[in-house]
Amino acid sequence: MKNLPQKVRSRKLNSKVDLTAMVSVSFLLIIFFMVVGELSKPKEMKYNTGQDRGCCDCPSRHDAEDRSITVILGENNKLIYYIGIIANPIKKPKTVAYGKNGIRKELNARIESLKSYTSDSNKLKRDLVVIIKPTKKSNYGNLVDILDEMKINGITSYYIVPEFTPEESKLIASN
Repeated sequence: MKNLPQKVRSRKLNSKVDLTAMVSVSFLLIIFFMVVGELSKPKEMKYNTGQDRGCCDCPSRHDAEDRSITVILGENNKLIYYIGIIANPIKKPKTVAYGKNGIRKELNARIESLKSYTSDSNKLKRDLVVIIKPTKKSNYGNLVDILDEMKINGITSYYIVPEFTPEESKLIASN
């Protein structure tokens, strides 16, 4: 009887569940819902319709009008600039030359006047913005020259816009 095979009993192992994957998924879900909650909040922006003109009938000033300068490149190396909006400019249109004693001097003067009433905390909002408007009669060298002036003066916000308002068209025709 001793030769009979004995029953082999299997050992019962402790069953443990690895929760590492579930913890990772739960953290991802928490992050996902936090981001979705932040992005779903409504955003609002101030829209200026120009209706609030103040107490008088004076023309209203637009935001950042005092820090914009428009440069019109004309024929025969002529350069016309004005500050603000042509309908109500802060500085009337003036014809200047290229180079150190021309447009560079005017740009430097405008940059210095902006720095005089700008605090360091408000610096980003007060940089000079130059709008370059080449006419069809201006040449490519004039555009390169004015872009060189932007680089020399350290002006990083400038735009090349080949479109003109009716007032600007009259100004070009008169010069």
